[in-house]
Amino acid sequence: MVGFTVPAEVRVFLLDIEGTTTPITFVKDTLFPYIKDNIQDYLRAHWEEDECQEDVGLLRKQAEEDSRMDGVVPIPMESRDGEEEIERVIQAVVDNVCWQMSLDRKTTALKQLQGHIWRAAYETGRVKGELFEDVVPAVRKWKEAGKKVYIYSSGSVEAQKLLFGNSTEGDISELIDGYFDTKIGAKVNHESYQRIAANIGCSTNHILFLTDVTREADAAEEADMHIAVVIRPGNAGLTDDEKSYYRLITSFNELFLPSST
Repeated sequence: MVGFTVPAEVRVFLLDIEGTTTPITFVKDTLFPYIKDNIQDYLRAHWEEDECQEDVGLLRKQAEEDSRMDGVVPIPMESRDGEEEIERVIQAVVDNVCWQMSLDRKTTALKQLQGHIWRAAYETGRVKGELFEDVVPAVRKWKEAGKKVYIYSSGSVEAQKLLFGNSTEGDISELIDGYFDTKIGAKVNHESYQRIAANIGCSTNHILFLTDVTREADAAEEADMHIAVVIRPGNAGLTDDEKSYYRLITSFNELFLPSST
């Protein structure tokens, strides 16, 4: 049976984004292509700004750490003045970012630059964060019941805030109590969920984590969180064993609050 009553001790909903609140197609078909199509123009427009140079510095350091990986693109320092030299470095940054994205890397350096490019896109209205239609009504219901709602995504905190602040449902950031990204730890490590609970200020068993990725669900469960696996269009399929083991939902509407709330 799909759907279940939320355990009475749950005070916090912790939500993944891609495949949970937001269609995977939005990330893969809108956000990621936007980076590839616009990164060069973005770097040219913002190259002299401190924020952009900080982003490039982090990518350069990451490239040095990745030096033994096949296909890594190093990012040189500017050795001389001139537009031709800047273009040479910009091209290296573009090639490095595209290489990382081709491997689905989730490095902090990559996510930070992506977040800044998406910020410019959201602010100009060229991109709006897509949400499943059941998300906002359900979150409002949870908030009215006194629950807290946090986001945990591999995308940077800034990118998360942009999505919920510039969504197809308008600015819904007031419904979100806080955001976590991989700076707190990888989503497949149980220690990350323990850190999140400590940061929120509650026990892990007071949190219900919703995700479409079973490895993440396993890590959260190991940390003694409650979990539910979200089945959405476009998400990876589950094995028969996974279907029988996990609590499954296809919509946030299938989470029922205890009658006492």
